[in-house]
Amino acid sequence: MNFSNILIKWYLQNKRDLPWRNTTNPYLIWLSEIMLQQTRVAQGTPYFFSFSEEFPTVFDLANADEEKVLKLWQGLGYYSRARNLHKTAQYVANELNGIFPPSYIELLKLKGVGEYTAAAIASFSYNEAVPVVDGNVFRVLSRYFDIESDIMLPATKKEFTALAHELMPKDNPAIFNQAIMEFGALQCVPKSPDCTVCVFADSCLALQKRKVDILPVKSKKIKVTNRFFNYLILEDILGNTLIQKRTAKGIWHNLYEFPLLETQHIVDFDFVANAVQNEIFSTYTILGIEDYSHATVIHKLSHQHLHIQFWKIKISDIIENGVDAVRLKTFPFPIVIYNFIEKQEINC
Repeated sequence: MNFSNILIKWYLQNKRDLPWRNTTNPYLIWLSEIMLQQTRVAQGTPYFFSFSEEFPTVFDLANADEEKVLKLWQGLGYYSRARNLHKTAQYVANELNGIFPPSYIELLKLKGVGEYTAAAIASFSYNEAVPVVDGNVFRVLSRYFDIESDIMLPATKKEFTALAHELMPKDNPAIFNQAIMEFGALQCVPKSPDCTVCVFADSCLALQKRKVDILPVKSKKIKVTNRFFNYLILEDILGNTLIQKRTAKGIWHNLYEFPLLETQHIVDFDFVANAVQNEIFSTYTILGIEDYSHATVIHKLSHQHLHIQFWKIKISDIIENGVDAVRLKTFPFPIVIYNFIEKQEINC
């Protein structure tokens, strides 16, 4: 029995019952694939249910307000995915009459749709014989065939894509793509896979050569930048607070936050108090400043580690366009700020 047949047989016996596997609707498959980019299945599944219930068609998503989309996405991270999702839905609804492009090449033209996502939609919805190549596929193929090519290089992507295409049964590409991804997710996992129960134990070259732990080869570590955020939570005499929208390009674009003092390192009470009274909120009469967090919260993003402190600032004035506690929770926030709001039950 060849590689593909063994793989597919394993898949049919071990696959998870995931909601997007029960449809060929390109809208729902696109939705799931965008959500599962850089997100675990367990984390993404509740969001898939929420979105598909709130926006059952691409027209519903297209007609939604962006803030509503971002609010529903809150906590899933990588918010550019949500913004691109919304813009692509508008394009498909308004320019393509709600019909998704029916081929891999055409799907690639959609905003936020890369090679992997286009291949997934093309194979799962239209049964096009195009392989998906993600981290799972790199891992499975590099181990089974003992391929030491650096997966960070573009040439390696082409090498693995060609190999996957060669292995793929052309009459049923969808099941092969599902199978190899599932095998990488459940069996051929990154660290300490249980090779004793693997269906490829007799034929996997990495296992035979004791190279499972070193494959796939991946160079170029991500450079992480440290940033230091001090969030200033105003509370006026009405109990209202002040928030602002992040309009600059970069992390959390179009999400909301409290007024921000970004510094070069972690700062103390005296530094914040001086900046608040003399620069940032010099027009307000400040009654008191308090360290709300007592400990720095470290929020890790893919390329940035955010060291976050929260500071409570009571003022005797009334904030223009102030937001009360009920309305506050309706805005889309980065999850680290929303969790803080929930935890503190800010009386504002």
